[in-house]
Amino acid sequence: MTDTVPAYPFARPTALDPPAEWERLRSECPVSKVRMVTGDEALLITRYGDVRELLSDPRFTHSLTEADAAQISTSEDGIFNRSEATMTAGPGHQRWRRMMNKSFTVKRVNAMRPRITEIANKLIDDLIAGGQPGDLQATLGFPLPVFVICELLGVDPNYRDKFSHWSDAMLNLDRFSQAETAKAAMEFQEFMVQHVLDKRAEPGDDLLSELAAIVDSQDGRMTEAELVYTAQGLLVAGHETTANMIGKMVSMLLADRANRWERLVADRSLINPAVEEALRLDASSSIDLPRYISEDIEIAGCPIKAGTTVMASLSSGNRDETVYEDAAEMRLDRVPNPHLAFGAGPHSCLGQALARTELQVTLAVLLDRLPTLDLAVEVPELRRRTGLIVGGIEEVPVRW
Repeated sequence: MTDTVPAYPFARPTALDPPAEWERLRSECPVSKVRMVTGDEALLITRYGDVRELLSDPRFTHSLTEADAAQISTSEDGIFNRSEATMTAGPGHQRWRRMMNKSFTVKRVNAMRPRITEIANKLIDDLIAGGQPGDLQATLGFPLPVFVICELLGVDPNYRDKFSHWSDAMLNLDRFSQAETAKAAMEFQEFMVQHVLDKRAEPGDDLLSELAAIVDSQDGRMTEAELVYTAQGLLVAGHETTANMIGKMVSMLLADRANRWERLVADRSLINPAVEEALRLDASSSIDLPRYISEDIEIAGCPIKAGTTVMASLSSGNRDETVYEDAAEMRLDRVPNPHLAFGAGPHSCLGQALARTELQVTLAVLLDRLPTLDLAVEVPELRRRTGLIVGGIEEVPVRW
């Protein structure tokens, strides 16, 4: 480990490029001290193999509210500082995961594909109607996943602006004050509790109604509190990450338009691997997955004491030169592509099938409707979202 403690997250040269520190740390110091925005210290893990092993090891826990755990966010109500962040950790996680896997199935997601296509076409109509240049992030990237997750959970999509504010506050690093985050957390909790009550009273054909029925069956598989927290988690994760990824994916493809976008226009069979490669190369997440170590261990030959907080850098691991040939290059036909964008092990992203489907559909519809799409600004002019756990691009100006 190095003696100096760099500030984390690291600065990026552009909204699409990785920080220079990743490559150096992978080769020289794969277990490095970093200083969080709160001033607390943690350890950053940057190599693919170490990250993958960490995510599958039960000694790396979600117990981020322990007294000696590093504080990730400046707000006590940030998503990593709340007690429900550990709700599905420990012995109850497998029970919760099995129940969710039965409801949140690939079959259910595939059945939504025509509706996702319909939503994407409508939003592209709005983008075209707004004239050139248009902001692809505001018109398509943000609203599409919101509409989709609202339909999945049976939530009124007219609340989408509130959802955006609530989720931004919950994913706060240092953008919102403690008072702002606490107020958003309370409002979000009150809304979701009432929504769950409404679904119990008048169930519909949606995932939340199905989960509420499980609660009402009194079989002990999911408590009322777990149901509310699960719905909150799905709403935040189900739209925030994908909303940001749409803008990043399209920006990556248009950053080298002749070799990427035009190749996809000519060959739609590359859509799925192109989506996976965009996920692998995503370098704009503000921070990576934090874990709390429950007992003394060793990582990459470095002894780590119990009580340490570790940050697993999925994005750095995805660029590990020992795993990927030409790791820094975007290869649209890269197969296989065992990236870590959705995590690994028992806590891998529950909604990855939905995220993949939304990204694939969005890209396919854009290629069909706007084959001449191009960035309306130079790549260095794209502005990163900062102050939030989930990184993204503020606006994606495009013309067609």
